[in-house]
Amino acid sequence: MAGGGDIQWCFSQVKGTVEEDVTEENGSRETEHMLPGSEDVGSDCEDSDLCNADIISTVEFNQDGELLATGDKGGRVVIFKREPESKQSMPRRGEYNVYSTFQSHEPEFDYLKSLEIEEKINKIRWLPRQNAAYSLLSTNDKTVKLWKITERDKRPDGFNLKDDEGRIKDPNAITQLRVPFFKPTELIVEASPRRVYANAHTYHINSISLNSDHETFLSGDDLRINLWHLEITDQSFNIVDIKPANMEELTEVITAAEFHPSMCNVFVYSSSKGTIRLCDMRQRALCDQHSKMFEEPEDPSNRSFFSEIISSISDVKFSHSGRYLISRDYLSVKVWDLQMDSRPIETYQVHEYLRSKLCSLYENDCIFDKFECAWNGTDTQIMTGSYNNFFRMFDRNTKRDLTLEASRENTKPKCILKPRRVCTGGKRKKDEISVDSLDFNKKILHTAWHPTENIIAVAATNNLYIFQDKDKV
Repeated sequence: MAGGGDIQWCFSQVKGTVEEDVTEENGSRETEHMLPGSEDVGSDCEDSDLCNADIISTVEFNQDGELLATGDKGGRVVIFKREPESKQSMPRRGEYNVYSTFQSHEPEFDYLKSLEIEEKINKIRWLPRQNAAYSLLSTNDKTVKLWKITERDKRPDGFNLKDDEGRIKDPNAITQLRVPFFKPTELIVEASPRRVYANAHTYHINSISLNSDHETFLSGDDLRINLWHLEITDQSFNIVDIKPANMEELTEVITAAEFHPSMCNVFVYSSSKGTIRLCDMRQRALCDQHSKMFEEPEDPSNRSFFSEIISSISDVKFSHSGRYLISRDYLSVKVWDLQMDSRPIETYQVHEYLRSKLCSLYENDCIFDKFECAWNGTDTQIMTGSYNNFFRMFDRNTKRDLTLEASRENTKPKCILKPRRVCTGGKRKKDEISVDSLDFNKKILHTAWHPTENIIAVAATNNLYIFQDKDKV
């Protein structure tokens, strides 16, 4: 896998219909057309509610990168599978087509609290493949589900007691004994719910993470983190509880949680106060006391009304090696060494030019957007999203950074993505865009990086863009 400075990213595919104006805020559309090589994986948007349901809310590659799953606000999970031809071709290509689509969650109503429970998929996590079937966990605000995805390309035939339509035969008409056999049929992919983990969260679930023992997983909401066994649905263990006795004394909430990739007893969770706590389940059953806390002292010169809001961590991810952590706050991505909790070892500014716009971003609620971040397969690069359908890449070796755009203007086959630059003042150059021209309704919140190759998936509202290294095309 090449380093960031060596990669020229090019367009591979876009999934979903492309609208003139679809945003998270209004869900409206004016015209609709399909891009070459694209697929309509959502519903037909006849009104704003349907358009809103198509907005992608999570993206996740499986362990070998053969499958790519997306969840949306309508409670659907769409799974894409890599085309064997694209993988075996020289050079290798990253082309994915729809493998399975199913309704994971339905809207519900909590009659006790008179609250609607959205069907929106908050997170998807793949389980390691144990047999011919695939398994994944998906969650909305309240309920986690374990899904099994299986293929069927044969059906039993030649029964003695049933006819071809499945009706029971007249016993007197049976004159010979037949040996049933399997008959080849068109490939059918079925998704079936195997477990439902419900009634354990009072607040909205924001994280699920599979343990490295492949037997347990955690689910975290605003104030609590629970530990589940995959085989047990009616019982979970509360391992973190930060709810104060008096809710008026509440000062922070949990924003993300994740297990260590190799140490099954270690997990981290981040908070709205900009801290990351590392906990060891060997020390105590209830991990209210952390083993380490990663926090950067605030710079007094940057102190403002918005300091606490923009320091809130929206995502935290362990590196594949387990040595490092990345955290995303509103303006930056930070890399932490697990051996040093006093300050991050690297800090990358995502869109520092927005610091002067915080007042207007507060008024339109954009300041509360939760951006995710992702590692590449070798832990040498970091990717995260921004506004105007921009996404940012940072190379840890060369310290170079890159701004790219997920745009319908770059959807010609093998079209190389041109770096974008934002002009913060003075005379604007030809290829630059003014900070005042940025569209804050177009935002890249969810991204994923193939575990072993330079293939990335970027969710732009209700479209999924797939880009890859030009040298692999």
